[in-house]
Amino acid sequence: MFERTNAQRGGTNEGSENHRQMLHKTYPQRDAEVNFNHAARQAYIGLGAALIAAAFEEVDSTPMEGFDPAKLDEILKLRERGLRSVAILPLGYRADEGDWLVNLKKVRRPLEQFATEVK
Repeated sequence: MFERTNAQRGGTNEGSENHRQMLHKTYPQRDAEVNFNHAARQAYIGLGAALIAAAFEEVDSTPMEGFDPAKLDEILKLRERGLRSVAILPLGYRADEGDWLVNLKKVRRPLEQFATEVK
């Protein structure tokens, strides 16, 4: 990605190059599982952004875990591409017909039971 960015922008950026060098000094020396766990946590940043984008576009979505990652990786041939699954994000539109919950009032916990204000 660094090469692509440099090519499209017509040169290198000192800050970007320093970041690239730091990455090359850090990640290759670490255990592969440590790098995977770091990348898995980073995936949740993109997952959150995708949930917000879906809501903005009025597309229903929900993050999912609790699936068999090894089986999904096999089905999608992720390991062959050096990838592993950590979450699934189904997207779609709800079918109001047949959904007995659709017209019921949403019930949420009060804010003071859900969040802690730090001053």
